[in-house]
Parts: sequence; C-alpha cells; structure tokens
Amino acid sequence: MNDSFYKRALVLGLLSAIGPFAIDMYLPALPSIGASLHASANAAQASLMAFFISLGIGQLLYGPVADMVGRKPPLYFGLILFALCSVGCALAPDIHTLVALRFLQGLGAAAGMVIPRAIVRDLHTGHDAARLMSLLMLVFSVSPILAPLAGSFLIEWQGWRSVFWTVTIAAVLALLLLGSGQEETRTAAQRVGSSVRGALKAYWLLCRDRHFLGVVFIGAFGIASFFVYLANSSFVLINHYGLTPRAYSLAFSANAASFIGVSQFTGRLGKRFGLVTVVKVAVAGYAAVMTALLLVNLAGVARLDVMLAMLFVGYGFLGLVVPTTAVLSLEEHGAIAGTASALMGTLQFVTGAVVMAVVGPFADGTARPMVAGIAACAVIAFVTSFVTLRHVKSHVPAADLS
Repeated sequence: MNDSFYKRALVLGLLSAIGPFAIDMYLPALPSIGASLHASANAAQASLMAFFISLGIGQLLYGPVADMVGRKPPLYFGLILFALCSVGCALAPDIHTLVALRFLQGLGAAAGMVIPRAIVRDLHTGHDAARLMSLLMLVFSVSPILAPLAGSFLIEWQGWRSVFWTVTIAAVLALLLLGSGQEETRTAAQRVGSSVRGALKAYWLLCRDRHFLGVVFIGAFGIASFFVYLANSSFVLINHYGLTPRAYSLAFSANAASFIGVSQFTGRLGKRFGLVTVVKVAVAGYAAVMTALLLVNLAGVARLDVMLAMLFVGYGFLGLVVPTTAVLSLEEHGAIAGTASALMGTLQFVTGAVVMAVVGPFADGTARPMVAGIAACAVIAFVTSFVTLRHVKSHVPAADLS
C-alpha cells in the first residue's frame, strides 16, 4: 500500500464520520438541551430520532444521484447543508426549531454515509476493497471512541450549543479535504447510463437479489445490535451500575476500540481465507459470545465487569463482520455502486430503528433487556449468514496463495 491509499482512507473516513460524530457528541447533551429549551425528555430525544430518520432516508436519494452526476457534487451539497444546519442548531431558540434543523442536518450527513462506500467500490474489489474499507472504518471509529467524551467536556465547558459549533468546524474541514484530497471516481462515461428511471430499475433489481439482501441483513443486524447498546447503555451503566458520565464514555469507547482494532485484520484475513469465510466465522463467533452473555445474565451473573468483558470480545468479532459484508454486498454491483450502497445504508438504519423500537418497551433499568436484544440480533445475523452463504465458497485469488 502506498501513501495515496492511506490518504484516501483518511479522507473517506472523515467524510463517513460526520454523521456519527453529530450523533455521538450529541448524546451527553440531551438532558442539557431539555433544560435549556424547556422541553420534555421525549421532545429532546425527538431531535435525535429526527436525525436518525433523515440519515436513513437521505441515503436513498444520494446513491442514485452519485451514480448520475458523479461522487463529489452530492458530497459538496451534503456537507454544505450539514454545516449550515449545524449553525442553525447552535442558534436554535426552541425545541421545535432544533428538531426541524436536526432533520435537515441528517439529510446533509447522509451523503457522507453512502458515497464513500461507493468510492471504495469504484476503486477496488475483493480483499483490497476490504482493506480500504477497514482503514476507512479506523478513521470512522474515532467518533464513537472520542466523541462522547469530547462532548461531555464541551458541554461542561461551553454548554450544549458548542457541540454544534464543533461539528460545523468538522464539516468545513471535510469540505477542504474533499476538494484537495479526493478525485472524482465516477467517470463521465460511467454516468451515461444513469438516470432516475435507471435508479428505480436498479432499486428493483437489488430488491429481487436475494444474495445482496442476505449479505446486507447480516451486517444490518450486526449494526442493529450496536444500536440497541447505543440506545440503552447510558441508562444501564449510569443509572443501574452507578458509573459517572465520564466513566460511561470510557466504557463506551472500549467497545468501539475493540471493534475497530479487530477490523484492521479484515484485509489480511480476507486475502488469506476469502471474505466469505471471514464473515461465516466472525458472525458465528459474535453470536456465540452474545448468546453466552445472555445465558450468563439469565443465570443471575449480572456483574458489570463480566458484561463489559464479553461485550468487548463480541464487538471485536463484529469488527470483522461489518466491513466484509459491506464489500461483499457491493461486489457484483459496481455499475450501480452508489444505489447499492444507498439501499444497504437505509436498510441498516431501518433495521436498527425497528430493533430499538422493539427492545425499548422491555427496558426496566437493568441490563437484561439490552443484552437480550443484542443477543437476538447476533443470532439473527448468524442464521441469515447460514442461509445466504452456506453454498457460497470463498474466492482466494491465486496470486495471494503463492
């Protein structure tokens, strides 16, 4: 790998991290926002959900547009929209304005979620794509590792509005990097056959592709398990186990560190064993660890150190599942990579939202509903991988075996 490979991973990773950064830094601010704007807890949470919803919907729009006009123009539009709405959020006078601006901000952030994956597919396939995807996720994962802690410091120091000024600066930085460090990867010749009608046909094609949907849902349920943790962990770890917000941020970051640390072996393992084998083994390991965690909890062992240790191991396995399924889902759809990446991202967010909605009513303040939701997602991902990949053999290029 040369310097340009790492530079590209840095730029694409930062573009991808804009949306998660605006989520993870925002989490510690919810109580302060409610108090400052005289809003209920539900109203403050609505500003988070509005961002989630638009982040999912927006990907469906950006994918076909990126296929039709190229990768960079919609990225410029999305980042500018995100930056302007971030300024608006920082100045929002009431909760209703904040919720509306968060929805628009999510539409801007969606560009950074879907288009970098399409760029990876434009440039590489197979284990090279997996290597670039894992490096992209290394940068991407700075958000869940550092953002909650940085957010808590900012809120204590300058108040919740400072979070939005910070993400505005991040968007401006991303714009500068996009302009100077990322070339256009969708050539004019490749755009000729792309149109709105073509996009609708592409979505119809993808929705009938059982292999594509199966691989996407393996990753989607893996990500949904993390959404369950995201939605419930602060209440469980702070209210039930008594951690301080700072200690909670460190515990949250440890799982992200495990995820991204193990994900860096994706390219090497894919090159040696094939990506399909990596997915099969990793998702089986993930399901085994999370099922064991649930059984331990049901047996009455609800110690915090045990739960955190098993989550750490489990999310390490998940670090191999997510980038490999992203690469495999786009492997056969290079001509419509933007559209395929968009549908994949939307299905992931919709799956995560549905799972959070299902688990939410069972929350009782203890860890058990959260652990049960995580384990259920892991088992569904495993079953989906068995059904989808049981007859698919891993392809290891001959050159890699020499």
